Amino acid sequence: MAFNKPSLEQLAIGIDIGGTGTKFGIVDKEGNVLFSSEMSTKKHATIESFITDLHKNITPLIDQVGGIGRIKGIGVGAPNGNFYTGTIEYAPNLPWKGIIPLCKLLQDEFKLPVVLTNDANAAALGEMKYGAAKDMKDFIMITLGTGVGSGIVANGTLVYGHDGFAGELGHIIIIPDGRYHEGTGKNGSLESYASATGVRLTTLEFLKNSSTPSLLRDIPADELDSKKVYDAAMAGDQLAKDVFDYTGKILGMALANFVMFSSPEAIILFGGLTKAGDLILKPTREHMEANLIQVFQNKVKILVSHLKESDAAILGASALAWDI
Repeated sequence: MAFNKPSLEQLAIGIDIGGTGTKFGIVDKEGNVLFSSEMSTKKHATIESFITDLHKNITPLIDQVGGIGRIKGIGVGAPNGNFYTGTIEYAPNLPWKGIIPLCKLLQDEFKLPVVLTNDANAAALGEMKYGAAKDMKDFIMITLGTGVGSGIVANGTLVYGHDGFAGELGHIIIIPDGRYHEGTGKNGSLESYASATGVRLTTLEFLKNSSTPSLLRDIPADELDSKKVYDAAMAGDQLAKDVFDYTGKILGMALANFVMFSSPEAIILFGGLTKAGDLILKPTREHMEANLIQVFQNKVKILVSHLKESDAAILGASALAWDI
């Protein structure tokens, strides 16, 4: 738990609800996380026990910054969080099923205004408020983690769509009749290829379909992950490098589609796969430009997030609260 002496200005609470754990913190307008901590999500069988435990954990932090009068509001990022309704709807990786009226439950418990959106949209807002997209009005945030999340900002406004669920770019079909996605039952989605999970699946396919010598052949399939593929590539393993080239190709093709859809100033990448650096960024840039028509070429920056990874989820969620 970290503490920096707060100023007298108002503060925001950011809460990021994940399938395993929930992170929360108190943030000032400059993006300094004054206090932060986390708790288990999955051990709470009911949403009510989760809310009670969350309140018990956050209240001492509120007291340490001078009381509830300093808190402008609470922003929450959560899977399948709906900005319009304040509900979490049918989130597959949370313990609570169906439609959860999260904002109302939190407002009743904390006596503070609450705003909710999905975790990827929260990341985009955090980047716009505190990070690489500061002062940008048109950009796309892509999170490359276990899955592929995204948030689209156009004309200074996050794109929610008519029902609050716009911007699911990870589920666009990039290869018709391509790789099967177990979570959605669809074939050929970007997430199936350009996520950490996708890197693992591509590696297994490459190992099966080629006789290229590789350090990765010594790793049992159930122990193979994107970090091991990265380590092999950095050690000069050609098959591992080919995996990142292919992943970058798929991602670059998808980014070209996104550019021609919304003409962003920049595409900002965040998440574990960005740690592969030019192994993935170089082919991504090349294939994005190669698939753009001339009017869009050499105009769109691909940037890596400026946000500290350990604070990014809290910052993204807290960014929601400033507009309450």
